[in-house]
Amino acid sequence: MTEDTILGSQVTLFSTVILLLVGGLLAWVSESLHRHAPKVIAIVTQIIALYIILGWYPASIPIEDLVSSSQWWAFYQQDWIPRFGIQLLFAVDGLSWLLLILTVLLGIICVIISWTEITKRSGFFHFNLLWTVAGIIGVFTALDLFLFFAFWEIMLIPMYFLIAIWGHENRGYAALKFFLFTQISGLLMLISIVVLAILYQQQFGVFSFNYFDLLKLNIPLDLATWVCLGFLIAFMVKLPALPFHTWLPDAHTEAPTAGSVILAAVLLKTGAYGIIRFVLPIFPEVIPLIAPTVMMIGAVGVIYGAILAFAQTDLKRLVAYTSVSHMGFVLLGVFALNERAMQGAVMQLFAHGFSTAALFILVGGLQERLHTRDMRKMGGFWQLAPKLAVATLFFAIASLGLPGLGNFVAELLVLIGSFPVDPVATIIASIGLVLAAVYSLTMAQRVLFGDVPDYLKSNTKGKFFLPDLYPREKWVMFSMAIALIWLGLFPQPVFHLSQNAVNQVLSAATNAKTTDIASTSFLIQGAGL
Repeated sequence: MTEDTILGSQVTLFSTVILLLVGGLLAWVSESLHRHAPKVIAIVTQIIALYIILGWYPASIPIEDLVSSSQWWAFYQQDWIPRFGIQLLFAVDGLSWLLLILTVLLGIICVIISWTEITKRSGFFHFNLLWTVAGIIGVFTALDLFLFFAFWEIMLIPMYFLIAIWGHENRGYAALKFFLFTQISGLLMLISIVVLAILYQQQFGVFSFNYFDLLKLNIPLDLATWVCLGFLIAFMVKLPALPFHTWLPDAHTEAPTAGSVILAAVLLKTGAYGIIRFVLPIFPEVIPLIAPTVMMIGAVGVIYGAILAFAQTDLKRLVAYTSVSHMGFVLLGVFALNERAMQGAVMQLFAHGFSTAALFILVGGLQERLHTRDMRKMGGFWQLAPKLAVATLFFAIASLGLPGLGNFVAELLVLIGSFPVDPVATIIASIGLVLAAVYSLTMAQRVLFGDVPDYLKSNTKGKFFLPDLYPREKWVMFSMAIALIWLGLFPQPVFHLSQNAVNQVLSAATNAKTTDIASTSFLIQGAGL
């Protein structure tokens, strides 16, 4: 990274979060000026943020050479609370950069798809949306663990309001359940973070929440196991994984469309990111002890989520349970602790973001048109709204892992990489591919084909009628379909971008730390420390 690039990243890395927070405030107060002002401000703010994030990419380095370059593309460090060693410490590498791009792109899409759905308190809605996006960006870039926890909380509170105010019939219950699960698990993570800081003070004489400092810790195995579990449970709740998943179907079902998109496509990814970034490198002695159990939890989650998805009649609840199933592949791939499986898990985060977001958008569009999510009241939409039907079928088969699309690449790599490590868990998870085909094609059959329900002709003089995709919906569906096709046919750029981060995490996770501080020099040098 050149000196000019480092200086530019120092200016823009922290200011990107500030930009989104200020943009949220402007969107809130602008509602009195014009009813569309909050939407315009939300889109413009995120476009500027996207432009800044794209600027962090080291364009001077060929993409195939990124693995041999510095891990960190952008870096910002400033004392915040020096007495306790708390810093404003942000950094971006290929893994976090990919997730940042996904976050902002879907944030923009959320504004577009909510253009007509959100009619009350539009300013406050877009305030909460932008603050959620800001919190997520902070989570993906913060490398001071106290700062990381602060952003972890920032993204939860506005999401609570998105569900509680603009959600559906049982929004209060769903919002409270989401908040309690995430807050209680967040408290476990906070305790674990404080324990690490105290241990650092005991070993080095000063407090520190700095990620690079905490990598130097030597923690007794018994204590390390408990601290690791505090982090792991917090991240598994957010993922979500069994048995911490029960908040997710209610939150997804009751949230507005934009809330469901952000929740499923981005917010869940913070749990996987936390495991990859913090759990694996900081607790290498514990990981071999818990990996078989976590891999089995992931494999069972694949089956469990698929079976419950098949059992649903509420279309939105069906899509929600598919996330439980798909995130099981992420757990399986991450704890296989090899590059192939880990890269598959990373690709799953990215591909699932697009495919599930698209399904929630389509479900939201159907609910807006039909005022129901009950699949028993649907059918025959292929002949009534062919563009909507084609989009629904495409993203349904993307979700089941059709070859040529990003989801297939992700799940195939996870299974190939995890089989030598745990054949039983891999075989169990592979059954989930069959079940995914069952629930996806059953959903398509019930919604798109068969007889058209009689109520669709009640107000149209005996003619069946269902509005097809609107122009803004067409462009959103088209762009997300292109993204999944590109990920399926040309996945190598994603692997190049994330390979450095994956290699560094695996190197740290598979080598037990010693008192030799130089054992983490590869990370510290990459950060320019």
